[in-house]
Amino acid sequence: MKRAAVLALATLWLAAPASAERLVVSLSNHRVAITSSFTGEDLVLFGTIEPDTPRGALRDNYDIVVTVSGPRQTYRTRRKERVLGIWVNVDSRQFINVPSYLAVLANRPISEITSPEIARRQQLGLDNFILTQRVGADFADTVREDPFRVAFISLSALKDLYGEDHKAVTFLTPTVFRAAIPLPSETPTGTYAIDVKLFSGGQLITRANSALEINKAGFEQYVADAARNQGFLYGFATMLLALLTGWVASVVFRRD
Repeated sequence: MKRAAVLALATLWLAAPASAERLVVSLSNHRVAITSSFTGEDLVLFGTIEPDTPRGALRDNYDIVVTVSGPRQTYRTRRKERVLGIWVNVDSRQFINVPSYLAVLANRPISEITSPEIARRQQLGLDNFILTQRVGADFADTVREDPFRVAFISLSALKDLYGEDHKAVTFLTPTVFRAAIPLPSETPTGTYAIDVKLFSGGQLITRANSALEINKAGFEQYVADAARNQGFLYGFATMLLALLTGWVASVVFRRD
């Protein structure tokens, strides 16, 4: 009797579909070339949600959060005050090794996708993304209401380098989605990391990663390579060009 019960339970366990998913993502273009005529571009990220095993079952409702981060750099944010009628820099804060580009894309607001604790732990959204600052002799990420942090994000957003869009991810079917990734005209060159997180019922189910390469092309690339690899010749050519430009200007605007 016990053996039959065990066999019955085992049969039910084998018949029950496992609830595990995996993400398959692909970019419309993995390499973007920036030329003198580059005014920005919108890339499209496509993805599908598939069962991890042939017998796996899919859930009813999913949420997607895509975080795109560009090459990391160090920046300094300055605060100005009016002193004796003149605006001067009175304080500054250095942001260490932070993304030069940061876009957070989702199908609905982060607060509706998961809890604040999970959002903070997974760095979902601009408010929760770690931006390390040099505070005196220490390195830390301050609270999101910190004036320097707010100013840094605002200044980056004005250049369309930082942004958060809760309508950028669209589900074409319950398991197929697309996300529009905006690249402004001032997009920094380098390697971009793309992190795609899948949520269901407020919990992180799985994630997938991809990458994007943005490089200069044409004459811009030639000038950049010359400045980096042949500094002396590049400086000498720049000096000659400046002298030639000044001489041409003196001839054109000469007063007889």
